[in-house]
Amino acid sequence: MRSVVITGASTGIGWASAKLLLDRGFRVFGSVRRQADADRLRAEFGANFTPLIFDVTDEAAVLAAAREVRAELDGETLAGLVNNAGIAVAGPVLELAAGEFRRQMEVNFIGPIIATQAFGPLLGSDPALKGPKGRIVMISSVAGKNGNPMTSAYSASKHAIEGLSESLRRELMLFGIDVIIVAPGAVKTPIWSKAEEVDISAYKNSPYFPALEKIRAFMLQLGANGLPPEQIAEKVFEALTRPNPKVRYVIAPDPMQQFMAAVLPKRTLDRIIAKRLGLMPRG
Repeated sequence: MRSVVITGASTGIGWASAKLLLDRGFRVFGSVRRQADADRLRAEFGANFTPLIFDVTDEAAVLAAAREVRAELDGETLAGLVNNAGIAVAGPVLELAAGEFRRQMEVNFIGPIIATQAFGPLLGSDPALKGPKGRIVMISSVAGKNGNPMTSAYSASKHAIEGLSESLRRELMLFGIDVIIVAPGAVKTPIWSKAEEVDISAYKNSPYFPALEKIRAFMLQLGANGLPPEQIAEKVFEALTRPNPKVRYVIAPDPMQQFMAAVLPKRTLDRIIAKRLGLMPRG
């Protein structure tokens, strides 16, 4: 039985990926941050699911989990690492605290680095292990190639993941370990529905406040009308199992919108977005 580690398995893409892989015969180790989530997932998923309790930014805890997985593998390689855990921080660059940028990068960028360093040897760079070489799936976003106002921290973290993945894929060719990006558009996950909980009152006197209100409403809409996470899970499965996978899979609810974003001149896109959010110069 092939084994996979998925970070951020408690909800959304991570939960859907764990369920699909279990249904298709994999053993899944899924990270959560709370014991209650570990107990819930164990009950939901059954014997072939093993919860790992850690925060992706806690290097010591991630390394301890990697040792636990190594012991469970009993000399065999890990088939895959899915770097999925992430958060979304919103706010204008001129006013968002530097600490919030650090928090965003710690979870979405440093976290996957920590997980990759911890679990990477189990994918086959450790010559003591036997079995096929594993793969790394990086959950990026369409925001990894585009940037929207008020979500600069999130977009920057996903741009960073794209660059990391490109470099890592070429480095790991030495060991026969592949790195594949899965870049979803809007997905029905709690990362967007939590926008309602974000307190933007600190920006009440900011010229960006009206745009922030519109962005929050848009994020709530994404959480309600985005792609079901099961569709992203199918791409994760494909990335882990296809003989010759693409280096990057994009899946978005509105392919035409993504096409337009890719082909329209940046200045034209700037004006379209600015008009929608009320960011055109005044007077």
